[in-house]
Amino acid sequence: MVENLVKNTKPIKTKKSKQEFNSDTVFYGIVYALLIVTALIILYPLWYIFISSFSSGARVAAGEVVFWPLDITLDGYKAILDHNSIPTGFKNTFIYTVSGTVVNVVMTVMAAYALSRTKLPYRNQITLFFAFTMWFNGGMIPTYLLYKDLHLIDNPLVMIIPGALGIWNMVITRTFFQKSIPNELLEAATMDGCSDIGYLLKIVLPLSKPIIAVITLYYAVGHWNAFFNAMIYLHTPEYYPLQLIMRDILIVGQNMEMSSSGYTMEEILYRENLQNMLQYSVIVVSTAPMLILYPFVQKYFVQGIMVGALKG
Repeated sequence: MVENLVKNTKPIKTKKSKQEFNSDTVFYGIVYALLIVTALIILYPLWYIFISSFSSGARVAAGEVVFWPLDITLDGYKAILDHNSIPTGFKNTFIYTVSGTVVNVVMTVMAAYALSRTKLPYRNQITLFFAFTMWFNGGMIPTYLLYKDLHLIDNPLVMIIPGALGIWNMVITRTFFQKSIPNELLEAATMDGCSDIGYLLKIVLPLSKPIIAVITLYYAVGHWNAFFNAMIYLHTPEYYPLQLIMRDILIVGQNMEMSSSGYTMEEILYRENLQNMLQYSVIVVSTAPMLILYPFVQKYFVQGIMVGALKG
């Protein structure tokens, strides 16, 4: 009897009322509209920079370039490529980015793994010591004197060693290790005779690909865009990164524009147009590599952000 009742029982279908359906439609419509507006606000400046780099400087200065390039020209990119320091800048920035990111990730993973171990003596005090450096530093002049004593002035290592460990990224990675990797794995690995280094390399790191991809992207973008340390501590042009060389190109272009004596009106106008194009061409050249790199790590980047949101 009971079996027959169970077989004949049909699931109750809940129907949304017309009012609930309309309210959901309005809600999702507002959400999508806000997302579209936000995306346009973010993407349009990038698109404007891109099309302006291919447009005539006079049309850009007149505000006529809005959605599409006008009077397409490559003079801005030609001026950049004609600069003899561009290949050197790309080479230096690539070396600083790759080597600096490797050092950053290794130091971050080692520090985060050690601080994630609950049996580490004075773990909280060490974490506080690290965090203290996020809020306080010695200042510009003492830092310069310290680098001078360490022989880092006009030394390419100044682009790598001082920022070998990012404290905020270390804290994020430590939190990931604590909340995403069960302690039972460590107990099982210890029973199998696995050492701490073996546990880190064979178990922790394979399970931490999302967070490692996130901090790798953060570090790589930071190194690629770095120019302040180079501007303060590097004096030899052969050591300059790309960003500093791009800055020098803009400054030289501005100086040429201001010192227009001895030139014809056509030459002066050409220099002004070239300076307008250079402003945007420099931005495109310096940001394009990072924009190309991002899609390859997007999957892990999104996973890392989601894990941080769920576990945090």
